[in-house]
Amino acid sequence: MVKQWYWYDWLMFIIRLISSISLVFTTISLQQYFTLPIMVLVLWQLIAFSVPWLCLQLNYKYYLFTEIVISGGLCLYLASFFPQAYLAFLLYAFFIAAHSAHRTYLWSGPVSILLLPAIIKQLAEQSEYWIMAVHIGMAYIFGFSFHLLALNHRQGETICEQNAVLEQYLSQIERITLAEERSRLSKELHDTVGHAYTSLIMGLETLRPQMATNTGTESLDSLLNLARQNMEEVRGYVHQIESPHETLPLLQSLRNLAEEFQEHAKVPVTFHAYGEEYPVMKQAKTALYRCLQESLTNAVRHGHSTEIKVSVHFEPQQTRLQIHDNGRGMEHAREGFGLSAMKERAMILQGHVAVYTERGEGTLVTCTLPRQTELKDDVIRLLVVDDHPVIRESLRTLLEEQQDFQVVGTAEDGEKAIELCRQVRPQLVLMDVEMPNVDGISASRTIKESWPNIRILILTTFEDTKQAMEAMRSGVDGYLLKSMQPLELAETIRTVHRGGTLIDQGMSHKLFAQLEADNSGDDHSSIKASSAYDLTPRELEILQFVSKGLRYKSIASKLYLSDGTVRNYASSAYLKLGVRNREEAVLKAREAGLLE
Repeated sequence: MVKQWYWYDWLMFIIRLISSISLVFTTISLQQYFTLPIMVLVLWQLIAFSVPWLCLQLNYKYYLFTEIVISGGLCLYLASFFPQAYLAFLLYAFFIAAHSAHRTYLWSGPVSILLLPAIIKQLAEQSEYWIMAVHIGMAYIFGFSFHLLALNHRQGETICEQNAVLEQYLSQIERITLAEERSRLSKELHDTVGHAYTSLIMGLETLRPQMATNTGTESLDSLLNLARQNMEEVRGYVHQIESPHETLPLLQSLRNLAEEFQEHAKVPVTFHAYGEEYPVMKQAKTALYRCLQESLTNAVRHGHSTEIKVSVHFEPQQTRLQIHDNGRGMEHAREGFGLSAMKERAMILQGHVAVYTERGEGTLVTCTLPRQTELKDDVIRLLVVDDHPVIRESLRTLLEEQQDFQVVGTAEDGEKAIELCRQVRPQLVLMDVEMPNVDGISASRTIKESWPNIRILILTTFEDTKQAMEAMRSGVDGYLLKSMQPLELAETIRTVHRGGTLIDQGMSHKLFAQLEADNSGDDHSSIKASSAYDLTPRELEILQFVSKGLRYKSIASKLYLSDGTVRNYASSAYLKLGVRNREEAVLKAREAGLLE
């Protein structure tokens, strides 16, 4: 509230102090000529020195009023006894002009230069009005000039401070921009240039058997070396031109990419689409395009695949892209730069990328993105279940900051959660796993049996694969870690509420491995019967229900799974059977003896 002092503020303060002290001593020496007691005059002068100056630190308009009334009144009283005492007001006129601003000159100037000399003339008739007006006017002009000097100095200081702030800000922006640009270029170069040169190299390699002569082999080797060298050198060049695929529909762009890769790499790529295509966001289209691009490149570069199957599934709640190759595979998937970039793109869109690979069995890459639909204006009713009071209240506070969330209750265990579901009927439950009395998985199973429409999102602290498997079998709609950011949690809740199914990215590949491990111990006769198509027992079970005419929602209710999970299993089974819909799948499964 108090303004900053500069050198000229200190200068005027010192001048004011010296002049006030001088006036006090002069008044004391001439006290016999005044009608007021000397103590009253001294107090008046102290008030004239301090009050206007204090007001100046708060608001210049208050200062002008107090300076003219208190200091001007003192000078009028002194001038009534000694006409030459008007000279004391010259300094106050200087201060008034120096501290005036905007439209205050319209009244502070006339009052100081014209009105006060007129009053003094009335009090002391021997005074010369115009001489006093000229003197006070000159002092006012000097004060105005000093005001311009101070204003120029303040503006210069402000400009210097703003320049310093802008330089710091520009420096930060430059660092951030360079970091983002390096990240963007590295990803784009890896996805586009790396893919293009891999296709070129593989295409040239396919010509090697046709080059019978030594000269032809040398020329081929030279071309291959040149392509590999340029693949490294071209990383220094990039442009901002929009990729052609961004202007095409998703299916067409993905199909064009698959056909182009097949033509150059000489590797057969089978492309299938399931469901009716709907528009997707530009970011989602780019994420799926880059995922296919990277997966095709890795299938040939690392897996040495001879056949690749690509399928796109347009489901009501999500868009799913699957790339399955017959390459060498590996025991443990290595998360390189390309895979990290794919996961990062999907994570930004609240999706996930899962990679399942085994040595000798090829690689399956699944990229799932939730379908972006407009949120309704209604509020999502939430129930928070956790045995730690601090966590319950923290989640309540974070969630209620969102305008479309309403926490309708909290529970410390699964038993209380079931009872609250019966009373308040929430739309989504945030459920902990390890709790006394009834644990989160058992409570989730009971809630799903009684109220299938209630969505359940597991929030836990540790990555326990067996626990996650049991939770998904109980019918929950998501499995996440408590360490996720609040904004990510809010978006995840909205996605699950709209019907999506989300699993923490760090656990997705573990769950795929665990599923296969669990399935290996199931009914051996079923596995033997489905070995020709590599169907899992769960996929066979879902095919059995499909053959009986049940819809996905009914199957999900019987198996205590989410609708999205059932669709994933069914789509995977259709892909393995090489069919496009449920009718073809049932017919082919019966012919193969897979169904009872």
